Formats: sequence, structure tokens, C-alpha cells
Amino acid sequence: MDSYVGPPASLLKPLSIPNKVLLGAGPANCSPRVLHAMSLPVLGHLHPECTQLMDEVKAGLQYVFQTKNPVTLAVSASGHGGMEMAMCNLVEPGDVVLVTVAGIWGKRAADMAARYGADVRILEKNPGENFCLRILEGALARHRPVLLFLVQGESSTGVYQPLQGVGPLCRRYDCLLVVDTVASLGGVSVQTDQWEIDVIYSGSQKVLGSPAGLAPISFNSRALSKIKSRKTPVSVFYWDVKHLSNYWACSDEPRQ
Repeated sequence: MDSYVGPPASLLKPLSIPNKVLLGAGPANCSPRVLHAMSLPVLGHLHPECTQLMDEVKAGLQYVFQTKNPVTLAVSASGHGGMEMAMCNLVEPGDVVLVTVAGIWGKRAADMAARYGADVRILEKNPGENFCLRILEGALARHRPVLLFLVQGESSTGVYQPLQGVGPLCRRYDCLLVVDTVASLGGVSVQTDQWEIDVIYSGSQKVLGSPAGLAPISFNSRALSKIKSRKTPVSVFYWDVKHLSNYWACSDEPRQ
């Protein structure tokens, strides 16, 4: 029996990519500067020029997130990767996690937290509505979660979630605040340190105007303390912030 697999006919044709105007929630059109940067030569992941670029990317992300968090980096994944990394590192089996749901992204965060063994409590609003501080405080007092999840820009409904005051509220109830800014970073104000957000992540393909495949993310000291005090190891090696932050030189330890 002939087991040879021949080249597919589709790969023998010239590549043709149409030039389209992208007007949806994402992806967005890339600027010529971004497209030019993507055409430059490939570097090895430990070449000094590449690690210098990583340091510059980290500084740029600290600027766009408005944070001084040393553990600020970009994950090689879509925005879902940022959500996965936050849940994977912060959630242990049995932890109470409060997820606000006013669209598809809250539903996915609840699903993801449950897969890591969380006791997920859902605070739900109708599509098109957001959550006020009074509602959030009532839920925090009732559920006493270790983590509150909010979406700043719910792209499935077009709703903006104000974040001012939520961070201090979470501290009052000894709870971490995790914020999804995939559809909002670069389009509205994001003040990570000022608003006392513990973990914040985004995606490259929407307002930032880059190709899909990168998830910027930042952890503050409160989030890192929770990770260091885990009773169980982070369940997915690829998402372990301790390993990734070392690769991104987010500490004084040598890069590995």
C-alpha cells in the first residue's frame, strides 16, 4: 500500500491575502510600522538583541497598563491566554471565585475557573448592563471570594465597566481583582496601579492594532503573594508565571 502523502494542491498556488478594512471588535487593521516590524529577520529567543526587545516590550506594556509591576510581560497566545494564565496561577481547588457575567467573556471566565476546581459564584446582569459598586460590594460580602473577575470592555455587548473604586473594595474584603481589558486597552483609560488592580491582561489584536497571538499581562505583589502561598503547584507548566517571569527577566534572577 502506497503511504506517500503528496503536496496539497492548495500549497502550490501563490499566496493571496486581500486588503480589507476591519471594522469589528477585533482583529483590527495593523499600522504600516507594525507590518514592517514583522518583515524583519527572525532572531533566536536568547540572542541579546531579542532579549533587549523583550525588555523594551515589557517597558512599553508597563506604560500602556500604567503600572510599575515588575511582573509585566506578554504571553504567546490570544487574549484567552491571558485569562487562562490568570486563572491557572491564582485559582486552587475549592477557592471561591466571583465572576461578573454580562456577556460572553464573563461566561468563559466562569467556565475556565471551574475547570481549575474553583467554587464559582456568578453575579449576572442582562446584556447591555454593567455592575455598580453597591452591587459588587453586596456580592463580595455575601460570597467572600478569593478573586473577583471583571471585564472592562465587554465586546459581545459593547458595554463599558467602570473600574474606579473596585480595587479598594476588593482589598476591604481580602479579595484579588482580575480585569480583562482585551477589548478596551488602548481605547479607554486603564490605570492599573491607581485603581489597585491585582492582575490585568489584554490581547494584541483589538484596539492595540497588532496581529492576534500575544496576551499582555501584569501581576502585582498581592497576586504574587497568593501564587507563592499555593498549597498545590500551578497545574499547567506553560502558564506558570514563575517560569515566564524568569524568562522575561522580571526579577533579579538570571534569565533561563
